[in-house]
Amino acid sequence: MYNTELYAVTGAFGYTGKYITRRLLSQGKRVKTLTGHPNRHNPFGNHVSIAPFNFENPDKLIKSLQGATVLINTYWVRFSYGLVTYDKAVANTKILVKAAEKAGIRRIVHISISNASEDSSLPYFKGKGLLEKVIINSNLSYAIIRPTVIFGNEDILINNIAWMLRRFPLFAIPGPGDYKIQPVFVEDMVDLIVNAAGKEENIITDAVGPETFTFNELVQLIRDKTGANTRIIHMKPGLALFLSGLIGKIVRDVVLTRDEVEGLMANLLISKDPPLGKTRLSEWLGQNAATVGANYASELNRHYRKSL
Repeated sequence: MYNTELYAVTGAFGYTGKYITRRLLSQGKRVKTLTGHPNRHNPFGNHVSIAPFNFENPDKLIKSLQGATVLINTYWVRFSYGLVTYDKAVANTKILVKAAEKAGIRRIVHISISNASEDSSLPYFKGKGLLEKVIINSNLSYAIIRPTVIFGNEDILINNIAWMLRRFPLFAIPGPGDYKIQPVFVEDMVDLIVNAAGKEENIITDAVGPETFTFNELVQLIRDKTGANTRIIHMKPGLALFLSGLIGKIVRDVVLTRDEVEGLMANLLISKDPPLGKTRLSEWLGQNAATVGANYASELNRHYRKSL
């Protein structure tokens, strides 16, 4: 029987949003997306309706959300760029949460980040921590999902490490590379998100995979699985960032930020909780060695250049 329940998903044309939307549609649910890119190609055709975010017009935003029972929020920014800032993303998300309350949304599933904290010195983790508090203090039933680094087809970090290993004679690791990372498979994260959407109780849970790597081990694994011959070296973080900036000029993108390096080196992309993801990155890389890193994935093209 067709399920007429309507889910609102922010960013259904983005990376994680696309996987979430595909899963919901496969379960017979109706989906409406709120997006900052309403004119982009809709891969779901007439199965997904579209509305712009309208953060500047909360009444329109409320109207767009009316009729939906669950809001799955993937909206955020990876870094500040031009007029797009963390402060703006925090303010916009607060507007979104208020609009969801007024529109009669029953439950919000919010995608945060591992080790989010409003006391963090890093704006990415601080902003996520502030928004967790906003959601907890709202009138909505909530599930807060905290992923680390997400991997899968079309991901950015793992793909672009592989892309660089395939094309450059050297790969520079910032600092000693002994800091750790615990990647989670995108489909495993979608399992957690969609399952949490159907529950009633308030939930805060980390979304991490079964394998933990040092950054050295991660880069070596990607190199070995892709068959690259790149020499891996270590540099002071500032110099590694400088070199990533040069690559960024070549690909017209922001490859890496200082905050991302500091977050990695502070071991913020691992969890103390038992892993809920089951897919092993080492196995997935072996199965997808021919395609991972074949093309560069541009963050600016996906989320910042609205004309594309």
